[in-house]
Amino acid sequence: MSTATEKQFDQGLVNTIAAETQMSFIDGEKGILEYVGVDIDSLARNSTFEESTYLLWNGRLPNAAELAAFEQQLRAEYELPAGVLDMIRAVPADASPMHTVQTLVSSLSLFDAEADDDSPEANIRKAIRLVAKTPTLIAAFDRHRKGKDIVAPDANRSIASNFLWMLRGEEPTETMVRALDVCLVLHADHGFNASTFTSLVVISTLSDLYSACSAAVGALRGPLHGGANEGVMVMLNEIGDMSKVDEFMKGKLERKEKIMGFGHRVYKAYDPRATYLKTFAEGLARDTGNLPLYEMSKRIEEIMHEAVADKGIFPNVDFYSATTYWSLGLDLDLFTPMFALSRMSGWTGHCIEYLKDNKLIRPGAAYVGPHEVPYVALGDR
Repeated sequence: MSTATEKQFDQGLVNTIAAETQMSFIDGEKGILEYVGVDIDSLARNSTFEESTYLLWNGRLPNAAELAAFEQQLRAEYELPAGVLDMIRAVPADASPMHTVQTLVSSLSLFDAEADDDSPEANIRKAIRLVAKTPTLIAAFDRHRKGKDIVAPDANRSIASNFLWMLRGEEPTETMVRALDVCLVLHADHGFNASTFTSLVVISTLSDLYSACSAAVGALRGPLHGGANEGVMVMLNEIGDMSKVDEFMKGKLERKEKIMGFGHRVYKAYDPRATYLKTFAEGLARDTGNLPLYEMSKRIEEIMHEAVADKGIFPNVDFYSATTYWSLGLDLDLFTPMFALSRMSGWTGHCIEYLKDNKLIRPGAAYVGPHEVPYVALGDR
């Protein structure tokens, strides 16, 4: 066992392996992401969010009967408790969506008799509820803040189709459903990122899944973790027109300002999650009348490739998911909640996996303060 003097300072835990996982593998140098060994591009092209979630939780792809049963388990949990709906109706219309999502995820525990049951079987059931109900929470809040009637979930729909139905109150097109489903697959898991690690810290105390996942939402809210696709959309709206892209980018690069949607803490090659999404985003943008936005994005990528590709800076998944979410009609401040909707799959899966061989996460600290400071009585200070 190592002693305190043998511990190494690792700011940000960049070089620290905190636990083992079989869920996702990342090779940032080669641009590889796999869910339980299956490459992310194949999953984006062929799988669904439900099937990918099953893969992450069970360590293998399901057969047809297993997938159908899993989908039914999820769909049976779409509805929210009446008490949670009452809470949504009481939320101020101008409330921050991410603060609201964090609060509502936590509130689900108040209406779950198994909230404090930490058995593996109960945790799976709670994970299903969290993945199934989070889309309903987000859609219901968005309807409420706009003064619209909350749309009840439809248990005959997939998670992607149901979310768009609840959000819009009208039938989504097949292209829209598939585009959202692809985004959910791509964002479902990504190793021990900040929000996932936050959930593990909480669950390692033998707390509960609701507490762990609400804490993860809080970590995701931080602009250094979530929100990059919001930044991309702000940039595109600021540019406004294809004719202004080159001048805008020239100024950004000359001032050495950060370009949102480019570069990644892990990837030094093209983000493998962006490959198929880039292609799919073009078709969706065309179908929804947003092709100019996509063309602006493509031109920005061309300029960045010439300027910084040799430094290992490429588009990340957020760059093209911004155009995708905008084309789906999502408000800008719902982009990060969509990340939470998808990553709920990874958060819950990692928590359940970690509990199989749990150890309280308690890193040391490098004390840099003074020693042997005398206490001075209050009257003498």
